[in-house]
Formats: sequence, C-alpha cells, structure tokens
Amino acid sequence: MTTTPRAVAPRAQGATVWLTGLPSAGKTTIARFLGDRLRAEGHRVEVLDGDEIRRFLSAGLGFSRADRNTNVQRIGLVSEVLARNGVLSVVPVIAPYADSREAVRLRHEKSGTPYIEVHVATPVEVCSERDVKGLYARQAAGELSGLTGVDDPYETPVDPALVLRTQEQTPLESADAVYAVLAERGLV
Repeated sequence: MTTTPRAVAPRAQGATVWLTGLPSAGKTTIARFLGDRLRAEGHRVEVLDGDEIRRFLSAGLGFSRADRNTNVQRIGLVSEVLARNGVLSVVPVIAPYADSREAVRLRHEKSGTPYIEVHVATPVEVCSERDVKGLYARQAAGELSGLTGVDDPYETPVDPALVLRTQEQTPLESADAVYAVLAERGLV
C-alpha cells in the first residue's frame, strides 16, 4: 500500500497589533473594524480587548503602577503566543507606561514575532467629550482618581509604527491605516 503525503497548508503569519492610547481614544472601535476586515479576508484574528482581559484574566488587579504593569504583561504574553501561532492579534489597551510596552515588544522580538505598536493619539479633551464609559465625568465629580491622562500619567510612545489622530478621521479610516501598515510589512 502506498500512501501519499498530505499537503501541508502554509502556516499563516501572525502578528500583534498593539493599539495604545487614552481611555475613549477609539482603540476598541478601531480594533473591531480591523478585526472584521481581516476575518472577512480569511485571516485568523483575535481581538484582545483590554476591558475584557481585565475582567477575566486580570480580575483582582487594581490600578497601581505594579498592577497595571502585570495586566499589560499578561495581555502581552497571550498576544505573543497567539501571534507566534499564526493569529493576527489585535490588542486595544491603554498600556500607559513605556517600560511595560517595551517589555511586551521585547517578548515578541525574542520569539521572532512581528509586533506593531500603534499610538491612538486622541487628545484628552476629545476623549473627555466622547467619555464612552463615563470615566471622565466620574473623575471630574471626584468619584474616581487615577484616570490615565488626567491625574495618572500616560507615557506617549516614542517610535510607534503608526500614529492615529482619531479626531481627524473616522474609525474605519483609522482601521484602514493600520491595515495598510500590515500590508506594507507583508502580514496580510
């Protein structure tokens, strides 16, 4: 009996697209548009929403610098594992500290996994007007402290692959700009 070897499908190229910015900057909306487009093209995609991860994988963590770092590292690990295994991992998270984001980037670099940092550079005034979750209103009313970009720091990325000014374009246009970077790098 002769067997014919099975054809092995080419392995999909994974990558992490890390969308960082202030609360209500538009990160999750952009991630969803991008994820929908990539899925429609047949790519394996996972959107790792920072709010969902915090509720489940990082439940019990607070908002101290150490806890925020732990949260970012957990998300970074999950994203790197997915990306290393051929998934396009789209990660909309605040990730306010440069050293935390750098550790995630280095994890990807060490495993040879593409990592694209996108700064969703929406001004705090615009984010405050959008106030999707009511955080800015709660902070202004004295009900909340430690709001990133208001009374807690946000360290702006120094050399992101892309800067999105969401006050100047639609979420779909922003998602298209991220897609263009993926295409330019041969990842889609």
